[in-house]
Amino acid sequence: MRPSILPTSPICFANALRRRLWWWGALLACAWPALAAYDAARVLEVAAARNPRLAEQAQALVSQIERDSALDELQRLKDINDFFNRRLEFKEDLVVWGVPDYWASPLESLDKRAGDCEDYAIGKYFSLAATGVPTAKLRMVYVRARLGGQSLAHMVLAYYAQPGAEPLILDNLRPEVLPASQRPDLTPVFSFNTEGLWQGVGQVTQGDPLARLSLWRELVAKVKVEGFF
Repeated sequence: MRPSILPTSPICFANALRRRLWWWGALLACAWPALAAYDAARVLEVAAARNPRLAEQAQALVSQIERDSALDELQRLKDINDFFNRRLEFKEDLVVWGVPDYWASPLESLDKRAGDCEDYAIGKYFSLAATGVPTAKLRMVYVRARLGGQSLAHMVLAYYAQPGAEPLILDNLRPEVLPASQRPDLTPVFSFNTEGLWQGVGQVTQGDPLARLSLWRELVAKVKVEGFF
């Protein structure tokens, strides 16, 4: 029998398993092509047709995307993370939309100026893709987050600079973009993007996320209409 590469201490084992869960995602992240072309004019057109307040918010986002397109990817992560963390107020879907679970498009979130953890991650994902960051480097990640002694379902956005790299985590709970090793409060459960769905520590994709996640499928249809995809 081959010796285990994981330590026997419960605490060390948990830390090693957490790293492995993040890093399997890194090994798989570069298997996918970039998102389809972003259409800034379409984004502004859709926003203007809805209401003047949203048109103003959309212009701010489009301007941010344009500025960031000329910057290195790390700076893009910081800027887009700050953009959504500053502009959205955390509110549950029942408060904002009147339903238990709703995944809002970037424009819908900016229109409400509010959203839950999924909405923050969604806005960051599609905005970073619009700046030119390949979606192969981005993952929406469901995690268990330890908050005040509780383990709660939560979503973050992970960025993998290259295969095998430790991911950087974009989160509405923390203002900083931090390496996963500096977020021991998060344990990844499964991840997905516009091309793949992964679960646990497996290396094999679990299938088409548009087929497996109905909310994600509905969301992608909306962002296509809005010009993000």
